[in-house]
Amino acid sequence: MADIKFSDAVIDTAGTVVNKCMGLEDAPCMSACPMSTDAKGYVNLIAEGKFEESLKLIREKLFLPNTLGRICAHPCEAKCRRGTEYGEPISIAALKRFAAERADDESLWDLTKADATGKRVAVVGAGPSGAQAAIELARSGHDVTILEKLDVVGGMMRVGIPEYRLPRNIIDHEYTYLTSLGVQFEFGVEVGKDVTLDSLREDYDAVILAHGAHKGSIVPVPGHDAEGVFSAADYLREISLTRSFPRAGKRIMVVGGGDVAMDCARSSWRIGAHAVVQCSLEDDETLPASEEEIREAKEEGVAFNAGWGPDEIYVENGRVTGIRIRRVLSVFDASGRFNPCYGDETKEFSVDTVIFATGQKVEDITSGALEQKQGGRYVVDANTLATSMENVFVAGDAAGTNIVIEAMAYGRKAGLSADRYLTGRTLDDGRDFSREFSYGTKLDVPIPEGTEDLPRLSPNLRDPRVRKRDFDECDTGFSDEQALKEASRCLKCECRLCMRECVMMNEFGSCPKDILDPLVNRGEMDPLLAYSCNGCDNCTIVCPHEFQLKKVFVGSRKDFVAANRGESPMKGHKVIKLHQLLGFSKFFTTKIRGRKK
Repeated sequence: MADIKFSDAVIDTAGTVVNKCMGLEDAPCMSACPMSTDAKGYVNLIAEGKFEESLKLIREKLFLPNTLGRICAHPCEAKCRRGTEYGEPISIAALKRFAAERADDESLWDLTKADATGKRVAVVGAGPSGAQAAIELARSGHDVTILEKLDVVGGMMRVGIPEYRLPRNIIDHEYTYLTSLGVQFEFGVEVGKDVTLDSLREDYDAVILAHGAHKGSIVPVPGHDAEGVFSAADYLREISLTRSFPRAGKRIMVVGGGDVAMDCARSSWRIGAHAVVQCSLEDDETLPASEEEIREAKEEGVAFNAGWGPDEIYVENGRVTGIRIRRVLSVFDASGRFNPCYGDETKEFSVDTVIFATGQKVEDITSGALEQKQGGRYVVDANTLATSMENVFVAGDAAGTNIVIEAMAYGRKAGLSADRYLTGRTLDDGRDFSREFSYGTKLDVPIPEGTEDLPRLSPNLRDPRVRKRDFDECDTGFSDEQALKEASRCLKCECRLCMRECVMMNEFGSCPKDILDPLVNRGEMDPLLAYSCNGCDNCTIVCPHEFQLKKVFVGSRKDFVAANRGESPMKGHKVIKLHQLLGFSKFFTTKIRGRKK
């Protein structure tokens, strides 16, 4: 058949479908995840009782399923349609933990690696970002060594998240994945003191800085330099490593309203505090901490003072004796800048310890060689995380992330960039940067008819009166029955309604966008596709955009005939044409046109 030129009407209609079809769009939960974890996929596998298959799907993206199932800030849940429509999102993180507890086994771990390249990479920091960067590079065949100033793995997950939320044996077990891949660890090595960045650059082919934001900040109110005032970073680190903080007293004020503040407040009970109070600039409606952390802190008896800021710390003989807080009228000014405004109302508390959970900074380990910005974050290329030094990249909080799953995404990004550098490619080679972090989805489909407003299952928490006195895990996780019930709440967000109606289209692709892409981008179409449509229009009836697919399929037939010298391109149609010709021959008709009987 001669080259075919499809009509403008066919091409234009098909182009609209390809540009707007939602059939290949990811569910909101998946697109919200910085690591693009297929939450919809693994949740529905759990609902079907396929726990091992669910775990395998999770591990395609995450090497820390059991850890993240406990402490992930789960941005996926913020976008879950169960949440946006009914205020009760799927417990996606808890279900991830369930799958890991029920099915994870080292025999399921993917340890495949590319051939050895002979290139050596130094990763500074054994937190989630450094670990993810190391994984990407080890899988690509490079020799990777992680330098860690602590004597344990996990970074801020280890020394910033309390043990009652994340048992340490979970971290240690999941990190053995790295050693199984061949990643080497050197503990007790502090870059900037024990070894310089310059020496690392000389000894290794590439360097990734992923040392996190471990430097705590203290608001300089009067009395901030007294004995008994500590940053959250120092406080949680010591408690995490020793389960104690001898320098703290028994009456503790925690300044801050985020998850770190909640961790400090709740940890205070566990090291023997008699009274724990909190204050934060944000009021009850705008507290940045997660609902779970706020609820559990209140259950454990933390006294909240949301909407109040520290005004002065009282000091006697160099030691904290109390604190005065002042009512906050507004946190931001008219232009949206952080500029707290205070009223005249004050409160006073008798405390002997003040913990500032008001942010953390990145400590410079480059001796000023790399430019830093607010919070000590290094200045990097937003897409590649490359620095002004040719073979140095930055990942995680040192580059600007805030939560574990974001740090992992930056670790992956830095690893991909370093791999391209080591193999002599451009850093953007073969990459879609828009898909290397959270991204938007065009998926916008109606809630399925008959959907019930089913409540989210609550976690199984130990009695707060008991749990606040030890470091044992607070949440005991879902039972099998609970997990199946919770996973079954998933709305399975996707489009493809037309594919359920049309048997024919399923023979040619996964959705209209997939099917018509060759036509729009290459001017190609299988003639069988055009001639298989029966023109029922059921696809258009169920389509949220009411795409006129029949117009494309049926309309293209004329173009095929025109390109085939007036005949159908379908081989089977030759028989039909023969029957038509014979139907008007003298062998099969007795009536001659224009002649009376």
